[in-house]
Amino acid sequence: MSPKVRLGGMALGNGVLVHGPTSWACAVRTQSGELKVASGRKDVLAPGVSSPFLRGPVRLFESVAFLPRLKRALPEARLPFESTRTIGVVALTAALSGGVRRLRLNAGVVEALASLLALAPALASLREGSLANYHGAEHIAIGTYEHENQAAKEHERCGSHLIGPMLAAGTIGNVLAGRAPARYRAAARAVASVGAIALSTEVFTWMTRNPDRRLARVLARPGHELQHRIATAEPTAAQLEVAEAALQACLALEATPA
Repeated sequence: MSPKVRLGGMALGNGVLVHGPTSWACAVRTQSGELKVASGRKDVLAPGVSSPFLRGPVRLFESVAFLPRLKRALPEARLPFESTRTIGVVALTAALSGGVRRLRLNAGVVEALASLLALAPALASLREGSLANYHGAEHIAIGTYEHENQAAKEHERCGSHLIGPMLAAGTIGNVLAGRAPARYRAAARAVASVGAIALSTEVFTWMTRNPDRRLARVLARPGHELQHRIATAEPTAAQLEVAEAALQACLALEATPA
């Protein structure tokens, strides 16, 4: 039996994106009910990066860098952060975060509140339209491929598992950055943000490689609960068809030499 391709994905407002080591594919259901699919190659950067500080951020960038090409190939695709509602939540969150940082509270409390506020846009997008259903469809399609039996709508490699480590690392990093001289504070926060991403992705990688460890199960629990209760919903057969179309298109391109 040939080895399984390591896959990731993203739910859209009207479809599913699946990406592998070298390729991506997206399938959407148009307003007329038509199923449309587009696929292409990724710009692979992460394998050449060995630094733990850069490896995680580069992987995250690599997983979204092709989105402009996707939109050109499949203009019907509705990306999660394109809605007016989500844009409004982003603006409101930015204003509230600025206000929180002016509060005369313990620095750790302030940064923890700011980090929690940063989750609002993602949660707002997930509760709009069919996004949560397509998120569930994405997990079922990829999980069923990986485990060769009907998978659940929650997946052990969902990005929601990054939330716990990211909140902790981001809070600590921003508390330390806040102690920098005022003229260096913005740069210090930027470095802290990159560091939080780097640390979180390394922890996440360890979690996926050691799923039976007690600490890995504890760290994964918040992400699983978020998926189960908020971030995913049971998809319809038509939505599963869309996810399966994206999966098969990605696998077909991965099997084709570049």
